[in-house]
Amino acid sequence: MPLGNKGYQAMILCPKKNGILIVKQNRKHIIITTMNVSELEKFRTQSMPVLMRKVYTWMAMALVITGICAYGVAASPSLVTLIFSGRFTFYGLIFAELALVWYISARIDTLSLSTATTLFTLYAALNGVTLSAIFLFYDITTIGQVFFITAGTFGAMAFFGYTTKKDLSAMGHMLYMALLGLIIATVVNLFMQNPMFDYILSYIGVGVFVGLTAWDSQKIKRILTEMPDAGEEAQKFALLGALTLYLDFINLFLYLLRIFSKRR
Repeated sequence: MPLGNKGYQAMILCPKKNGILIVKQNRKHIIITTMNVSELEKFRTQSMPVLMRKVYTWMAMALVITGICAYGVAASPSLVTLIFSGRFTFYGLIFAELALVWYISARIDTLSLSTATTLFTLYAALNGVTLSAIFLFYDITTIGQVFFITAGTFGAMAFFGYTTKKDLSAMGHMLYMALLGLIIATVVNLFMQNPMFDYILSYIGVGVFVGLTAWDSQKIKRILTEMPDAGEEAQKFALLGALTLYLDFINLFLYLLRIFSKRR
């Protein structure tokens, strides 16, 4: 069964009376291992919670790094001038962020855990540098309030996605299509400069990322459950899950910030 679109697949068969055969395939190798039923149950009851904690620990670490970098840049007039006075530097940082996300996602099965962690940390820092602009446009009270609203909303939806027995796959696919439409509409509005349309897009964005948080939480749980152990391979997918949820959180925060700022 597929574990996502990251070039890695796993398939579990049951050829023996008291065990299972696990066939793992990545871009370069096919690895065959065996695991008896008791070992599988031990993993699911002991290792799975450890991997999920790593997901949220990495995500929280990234949010802290982003916040520190954003506030640090905003507090330095010289850095603000350097980054935002010309388009070349700012858009160069944006391009670097997109490249990092693509590289981590596409190469997660070939990167070492330490390298993937370093790249994730670098991405969080770069994102903080570009997000420092929010401190220039919004007051610190509004930012703090929206952050806690985002945290509460995100936590509730992540918990729902993790605990629900309902398959959210159909909803997830629809939300990804909605996300694509949202991106296109946002680009169009860059030329239209329609404030009301921007306001509507903000509400749509909140709805999309609220749903994606639940779907991604369920998807990450399923992926990690299918891992045969809690070794480096599983931890790399936990890191990728942390990146996914981090992006959900950041986008939800930004859309909520735009809504609440318009109410002031």
